[in-house]
Amino acid sequence: MIDARGWGWRHAGRKAWAVRGLDLRIEEGERVLLLGASGAGKSTLLQALAGLLDPSGGGDTEGELLVRGLSPHAARDETGIVFQDPETQLVMARAGDDVAFGLENRCVPTERIWPAVHAALAAVAFPYPDDRRTDALSGGEKQRLAIAGALALSPRLLLLDEPTANLDPDGAADVRALIRHLEAERHLTLVLIEHRIAESLGLVDRVVVIAAGGGVVADGPPAEVFAREGPRLASLGVWVPGPAPSAPRRSGAIGPVLATGTGLAFRYPASETWALDGVDLEVRAGEALALTGPNGSGKSTLALLVAGLLRPARGGARLGDDDAWRLPARRLVTRVGTVFQDPEHQFVTSRVDAELAIGPRRAGRSDQESRRIAATLLERLGLTHLAAANPFTLSGGEQRRLSVATALAAAPPLLVLDEPTFGQDRRTYAELVALLAQQRDAGGAVLFASHDRDLVAGLADRTITLRAGRAAA
Repeated sequence: MIDARGWGWRHAGRKAWAVRGLDLRIEEGERVLLLGASGAGKSTLLQALAGLLDPSGGGDTEGELLVRGLSPHAARDETGIVFQDPETQLVMARAGDDVAFGLENRCVPTERIWPAVHAALAAVAFPYPDDRRTDALSGGEKQRLAIAGALALSPRLLLLDEPTANLDPDGAADVRALIRHLEAERHLTLVLIEHRIAESLGLVDRVVVIAAGGGVVADGPPAEVFAREGPRLASLGVWVPGPAPSAPRRSGAIGPVLATGTGLAFRYPASETWALDGVDLEVRAGEALALTGPNGSGKSTLALLVAGLLRPARGGARLGDDDAWRLPARRLVTRVGTVFQDPEHQFVTSRVDAELAIGPRRAGRSDQESRRIAATLLERLGLTHLAAANPFTLSGGEQRRLSVATALAAAPPLLVLDEPTFGQDRRTYAELVALLAQQRDAGGAVLFASHDRDLVAGLADRTITLRAGRAAA
């Protein structure tokens, strides 16, 4: 099914190769878990296999990469790919239309489209009629629909790039159950990228580990690979079965209130339901406060209200004595650092080091001091080699680290973070957790929304759980 011989890819404008020297053969019907440290080229490989990389766009390639004996571009009709965020893949207002979209683009005869749509929705156990609005679906339901869209095309090769990364535990379990159900389709070859190792091992029969520019570093049945190579892989930053790195023990005291929310409510334009409806909270200096709850429960909305980036429809969000949303940007950046769920939504420059220097400069630091802060954070988060890179060309994990670093760079007393550990390898996860604990112990505050149970258990002093826009009892 897949044959790579000395294959490599270098993104446009980069000196280092994202993947190089890759020799790999995957037979038809195999289920493969693809692992590697952050920036190892896992997503790049999946994009290449899906025929989405084109050297005419400025990238460089070497060696040979074949799918069923053809170039990946020529084999695209037999390949389906599902990305981390279902929001980026749903393009139609109704579920059935969304699944039909790909079939229509392939000029499938009209009389064959809707039988294929209904078969794909049934295959993923989609729980609603085909006219269900896509904006009314939970994260897990959206990911089911995205997988249905891929399955409707009858792929021989299915590529899943962290399909549970943005899902709550129940939604992630639903997607894993669906992948397990697909095992009956023995003609289907599966390549899966996941960081939730323990939950994923039952879905695959082979583990392949790659290194940035170094090809395959481990390959074989999961039990054998982790028994033989576990300690070495962990030292490289690869996730292996076992507990996540723990947060450092608290060394500071909890102090005065930095931010408050009183009766906070918010409804997005054109929505008939309240994203948040009457939530109270306090965030204190020296405290880490976690926001938990299922997808769509209002966690991100609450975080944005506290950070002063949304104006509440009712209630009030205050930073000290100020209404958070009224603060001008120059003052807000000195009071709160924010990390969005999608890191690309907050990048504004064409270089990584320039991105990190913006916050300190706006907070009144000199150019020299801003550059020093940027260099320190680049070193701690393993981004020094990417200082001159465009932030939009980084891997998902690298973009997440950069977004956290930009929030830290201005040294605000309050950090508001949405899924701060998303896409991290074992090493960078530990460094991010240590940085957040350092913020807490130095007398700052950390408010974070997360589905990461290990992070919540290890870092949070308190937890607020939201359900349908309200704080759960």
